[in-house]
Amino acid sequence: MDQTKFFTASRIIIVAGKGGVGKTTVSAGLAMAAAQAGLHVLFIELDDKPSAEKILGSASSRGSGSPGYGNWGYEPTEIALPSGTGHITARRITATSALTDYLDTRPLGKVSRKLITAGIVELIATAAPGIDDLLVLGKIKALESEGVADLIIIDGPPAGQAISLLMSARALNTSISGGPIHQQSAEVLELLADSARCQVMLVTLPETTPVNEMIDTAFALEDDIGVHLAPLVINAVESGTTLEIPKSLPSASGVVQAARFQNARTARQSHEIARLKERLAIPTLELPFLTTIDAATVAAAILHQIEMMP
Repeated sequence: MDQTKFFTASRIIIVAGKGGVGKTTVSAGLAMAAAQAGLHVLFIELDDKPSAEKILGSASSRGSGSPGYGNWGYEPTEIALPSGTGHITARRITATSALTDYLDTRPLGKVSRKLITAGIVELIATAAPGIDDLLVLGKIKALESEGVADLIIIDGPPAGQAISLLMSARALNTSISGGPIHQQSAEVLELLADSARCQVMLVTLPETTPVNEMIDTAFALEDDIGVHLAPLVINAVESGTTLEIPKSLPSASGVVQAARFQNARTARQSHEIARLKERLAIPTLELPFLTTIDAATVAAAILHQIEMMP
């Protein structure tokens, strides 16, 4: 498949998956791959843990050029990239920062800052469950509507929390019949239902429990929320080659035991991949097990898999 066609199939990709499957690594690699394909990418991290920032590295918008982490915030930060690639900016968006931004656009002046300091987000979230998630989705929707980038990639929460995040708009739209919250939730639902604007990319390992969770999450996202799914990512796939065990070696030797273990692991992975493809008729990207984890290496693996897609 053409790389540009793959990355322009939707203006937003929310990457989600069970904790520990490499979701953040895939998100960062996906952003780098899209940039290498010539796109302007906005990368969004939804919590205060600088995991993706450590993988991508960053440079300040003033052009210091020094990689590292601790620089990302609510305002866009430029990512230092090799010459000849596209462009990546990064933002970290939380419910508090989204609400601060919203209130600052209203004639409240310094009152908004005092409300945030007083913990108004926590109070509102307690009174109206899901409002904090809607604040975040509303900001993402605004960025997409403004056309700030060719592609917005979101390092989403773990699968269960991702469902709650995406369900918030429907729950609030149903429970609140009018006013700005109803309007905002309706606009977010419109965004989520349009595959040209938003898709969810699920990440898993080729293991029983993560595959089971991916299958359940996929059905929940499509049937209960109406979100469209991007190609699935199967991460850390071992080589499918079966190791030959010399008959001359004793069965109790360490070499034989290691080979048997690896062959059994490869067989289990192949079984889980086949089971996943049988349950979900969705294209997949199978990323190899990598000993070096950085955005450029993961991006190269992603681009290779895209080229192999029909």
